[in-house]
Amino acid sequence: MNTPSDHNTLDSLRQRLTAVAQLDASALDAEEIAVLGRKAGELTSQLKALAKLSIEEKRTVGAALNAIKLEFEAAFAARRAELTRGANAAASRDLDLSLPGRDTWTGTRHPVSIVIDEIVAIFRELGFAVALGPDIENEERNFFALNFPPDHPALDMHDTLYLEARGSQGEPLLLRTHTSPVQVRVMRDGPPPYRVVIPGLAYRNDPFDASHAPAFSQIEGLAVDEGVTFVDLKATLSHFAHRVFGESVKVRFRPSFFPFTEPSAEMDVSCTICGGSGCAACKGTGWLEILGCGMVHEQVLKNCGVDPEKYTGFAFGMGPARIAMLRYGLPDIRLLYGGDVRFLRQFGEIGQ
Repeated sequence: MNTPSDHNTLDSLRQRLTAVAQLDASALDAEEIAVLGRKAGELTSQLKALAKLSIEEKRTVGAALNAIKLEFEAAFAARRAELTRGANAAASRDLDLSLPGRDTWTGTRHPVSIVIDEIVAIFRELGFAVALGPDIENEERNFFALNFPPDHPALDMHDTLYLEARGSQGEPLLLRTHTSPVQVRVMRDGPPPYRVVIPGLAYRNDPFDASHAPAFSQIEGLAVDEGVTFVDLKATLSHFAHRVFGESVKVRFRPSFFPFTEPSAEMDVSCTICGGSGCAACKGTGWLEILGCGMVHEQVLKNCGVDPEKYTGFAFGMGPARIAMLRYGLPDIRLLYGGDVRFLRQFGEIGQ
């Protein structure tokens, strides 16, 4: 190996220094390692060999080597900056400024969430508190306390999703088929009056099609006090319908049957699509069903420890997804579960 005092070595380094300005990116990295690398770099090796020289040679040759090292470092940095500028310039030349900007979307509220929040707000204005309960229930609260007979078809496996786990008393557990068990919990938690609205998820062993989903949102309401009548039920729900669909909407109540209410009714509103004249959405009737309701059955009150001789009440239940479909004119409930940004972005401010 040539010694640091060898002029040929210094001349060779200067020639390599001159060539740095012509190197491409990959060759530049390789040359920097070859010259300044800590283990085998040529200039690094020369600096390590200074120890073999006399004091006078160390001063002279060491100064020359340090000077050329600084020149190499500056040359490598300058060439790297030049290559970066060239790459950026090439990218700018390829940029088509006439293209539209890339669209961004930061998310918005889901249409069902919008409807749930509005419904809860309406009933809170009427003095209803919000009550919540667990998604996993036992058969007693989900069915029997609500006056379902043991042979009711809703208890069959084709409707109810049972769990392998068992309750503390060994009883079967299931995913609640409605939010009604929360009504039972509220009534058993203390004496009347009660006035609650209950949003939450319910689960059914249903196929996923245009009008059904195996997991869906539901909102129920319960009002129990002395002197509550069917007139209170009609007035409350009519007010709700007009707040959601507008003052011009018409409301009607049709007799129905539910195990936990008597008398029972289904509530319809005039079709929001055709205005009541009849269309495919309302099957030509001019009416759309939005909820079921009725006066709380005496047996349900007894099962929950409430004296039916002193107290009466009404209950109702609705699917906010169906309300959303009616409000926004959606033909298929699966649109609400698909997560398609093109669909969801219609229900909120972009970029907010």
